[in-house]
Amino acid sequence: MSQSFAVFGHPVAHSLSPRIHAGFARQVGIDLRYQAIDTPLEGFYEALQAFAAAGGVGANVTLPLKQSAFALSATTTVRAQRAGAVNTLAWLDGQWHGDNTDGTGLVRDLTERHRIDLRQRRTLLLGAGGAARGVAPSLLDAGIGELFIANRSPERADALADTLGQPDRVHPRYIDDLRALGEFDLVINATSAARDGAMPALPISLLGPRSTAVDLSYGEAAIPFLAWARANQAREAIDGLGMLVEQAAESFALWHGTRPSTDAVYAELRGRDATLVTAD
Repeated sequence: MSQSFAVFGHPVAHSLSPRIHAGFARQVGIDLRYQAIDTPLEGFYEALQAFAAAGGVGANVTLPLKQSAFALSATTTVRAQRAGAVNTLAWLDGQWHGDNTDGTGLVRDLTERHRIDLRQRRTLLLGAGGAARGVAPSLLDAGIGELFIANRSPERADALADTLGQPDRVHPRYIDDLRALGEFDLVINATSAARDGAMPALPISLLGPRSTAVDLSYGEAAIPFLAWARANQAREAIDGLGMLVEQAAESFALWHGTRPSTDAVYAELRGRDATLVTAD
């Protein structure tokens, strides 16, 4: 009998996670069922409990539910605690247990697939929600230099900086302050602004000929930010497909005890879906 897994989010119909986990399952010979469940924030707890009651044993969590998933978890791993957000849930002994594989997935994609040396890179993180919280600790662990966090809500930027606990390296800023910050080696878009049609106007002074721009989204949601980066001569513009595949492999390993190879699944998705943004 196949085990049941899902990805929860709102919206979530666009998610590639079912295809990714199906590919991993074929690779290692595991029979599983993986579905996408669209759940608004106010109904998330009830949807999770219904999923567990129907036999669900593991779930991924995407926007806008990651911080709520953290609050609903009976226990959380250290990396989830550092992020204050959960993207991976496992149902054990009648309770949901939370982890966060986003940061590990991003760092693995950037350093291994794209061969980027993150050490001492002056970094700007756009956004302070669940996606930003998931990747910030791992970026710091990977050795980036200063990390500036810019958000429309200054309170959320301040809260994330406080959570990270490294005031000598981490600096919260308001979106309106971006013009005064100068050039960055690495600019990461962790907002959902493009999905909402509200991409902020970003100053070209953030980028230089050695800058790398990364959007944690993929497909159509990543197009506005990466188009801005390319138009302003960023050296590299990378979407979030590789991160998605790598974080999924980490989740898969937590659930099944074996980490699948990611290259074939990544190549298949990149090659077959015309809506995915190229990373060159």
